[in-house]
Amino acid sequence: MTKVLFIVGSLRQGSFNQQLAAQAEKVLEGKAEVSYLNWKDIPVFSQELETPVLPAVQAARDAVLAADAIWFFSPVYNANIPGPVKNLIDWLSRAVDLSDTTGASALHEKVTTVSLVSAAHQDLAADQYRALLPFVRTTFVDQVTTSGINNSAWADGKYIPTEEVLADLNKQADALLAARSEEHTSELQ
Repeated sequence: MTKVLFIVGSLRQGSFNQQLAAQAEKVLEGKAEVSYLNWKDIPVFSQELETPVLPAVQAARDAVLAADAIWFFSPVYNANIPGPVKNLIDWLSRAVDLSDTTGASALHEKVTTVSLVSAAHQDLAADQYRALLPFVRTTFVDQVTTSGINNSAWADGKYIPTEEVLADLNKQADALLAARSEEHTSELQ
């Protein structure tokens, strides 16, 4: 079964993106094995911290390496990819073998996609992911789900996806699994 690693870009318990990830997990039920990356201990990137590899960085790399596909669930901060998520991608995009700095990273050729829940500017941040993820040598699945936030969520904390968002999640899950299947088939040839 395909292993999909979810990376939720908000570390807040019960974040709207965490709630969207839970919806995506339901969509993938019976189709893929889902796990979540715990990345709260990843430090701000610095080359001075690359060796020896920090335990939190190694754990994140190991989780990414063990996955067949990566699905990001991202908030939008000031119309951009959140700094902590970009920082995580910076760590994961570094060569695993530091003696070959142009070599493969944990993200190298991984199938990736992104969904975004935010009050505004989801399309701007989606475009940034569309540029960044292929740049760090992933196979980006450009079936992106974006969502606003229902008004009641600001009071009760409960994100309620629209039927359109749920339909988009289903399409995105199918596209992600199809891309992984194609990637797997080409690896076998």
